Amino acid sequence: MGLPIIEKGYNKTEIGTIPEDWTLKKLKDILLSTQLGGNYQNSEEETPYPLMKMGNIERGNINLDKIEYIKQNVKPSERDKLNFGDILFNTRNTLELVGKVAIWRDELPIAYFNSNLMRLKFNIDVSNFFMNYVFNSKSLLTQLKSIATGTTSVGAIYTRDLFGIQIPLPELEEQSAIAQVLSDADDLIESLDKLITKKKLIKQAAMQELLTSKKRLSGFSERWAIKKLGKIGYFKGGSGFPLKYQKSSEGTFPFYKVSDMNNKGNIIFMSTSNNYISEYVVKKIGATIFPKNSIIFAKIGAAIFLERKRILSTNSCIDNNMMGFIVDKHQANYRFIYYKLIQTNFGKLSSTTALPSLNGNELGELDTFLPTDLREQEEIARIISDMDGALEALERKRDKYKQLKVGLMQQLLTGRIRLKWKS
Repeated sequence: MGLPIIEKGYNKTEIGTIPEDWTLKKLKDILLSTQLGGNYQNSEEETPYPLMKMGNIERGNINLDKIEYIKQNVKPSERDKLNFGDILFNTRNTLELVGKVAIWRDELPIAYFNSNLMRLKFNIDVSNFFMNYVFNSKSLLTQLKSIATGTTSVGAIYTRDLFGIQIPLPELEEQSAIAQVLSDADDLIESLDKLITKKKLIKQAAMQELLTSKKRLSGFSERWAIKKLGKIGYFKGGSGFPLKYQKSSEGTFPFYKVSDMNNKGNIIFMSTSNNYISEYVVKKIGATIFPKNSIIFAKIGAAIFLERKRILSTNSCIDNNMMGFIVDKHQANYRFIYYKLIQTNFGKLSSTTALPSLNGNELGELDTFLPTDLREQEEIARIISDMDGALEALERKRDKYKQLKVGLMQQLLTGRIRLKWKS
């Protein structure tokens, strides 16, 4: 076997090939200082001092979905205050998540950071924004994983080990140009995220009006009626699924488990299963075949509280941790009922035993308010379905850009793509 060919203009290093005009430096050689945050008592009760913790650090950015605060009557040290462009390194977390890095972009007017986070300050010839992307690149994630210690639930990266990681470094101007291109990609993704959020709120408002008759569609004037779910369909539990018949990728019928709801594409309609079975096996184990357009959900355990409902895209089997609602097409439109069930909190209806569960007979006694004219149900379902389609298209576009950004990062941060910039 011959030696690997190194392209002209590139050098082979411990972490792969990089341009010959780049340098490979240990982190300790480009750092001015490191600083752990303060050891503050924190509270969910709002105070003037928001506190950033490891849960707020995502790979590359800050998550403010949940904010905790420094406890009332405690004045934090000014040295722990965050400044625009600060790089925060997560020193302790689960073994899988330890080593997350994010940059502070003044997401809040004022904030502080706690002792599980370390602020990294770099030399004047190193861009913080460039380093944020470097720390979240494939090469650095591999290095960070190799120095993480601890157990699955508790992991740590020690400063002495962190200092030894290798950083591929172009000149400052190229660092800034790379960071700008990747920042533009982030801005595009963020704008799509905001649009998706806006569209979801619009959909929620439309559902609230259309599914309760607060807003009637033109051309429809017949009354709405209250009917029990058991009068427009029936609930049925799934079937046992012996291990010896599982893990087959071939067969006539998908056999869905609760975990299949997490499969890519199974957002509204279930179309991808980890298990398939033949007609012979269906008869052998006495499994129930649920018809296409049945609405399925978890019926046992903590999964009930996730409130996930899905529609079967084809005749399928489901396991005995799940239940299906088969809608009588002469009484109701399955998609309309699906949207009604989305707004029904099954978690509140589950038993309060050690293992929560749902009872089909009790669910059948639930009242639902719906148009007596099937055509109105169908038109309402179509309008909301179109909104779902628009949302799915936006989410696919956003996810595509995310994948493109990952590839672009790999190319730019290894010098496989070089940029021109103004001096």
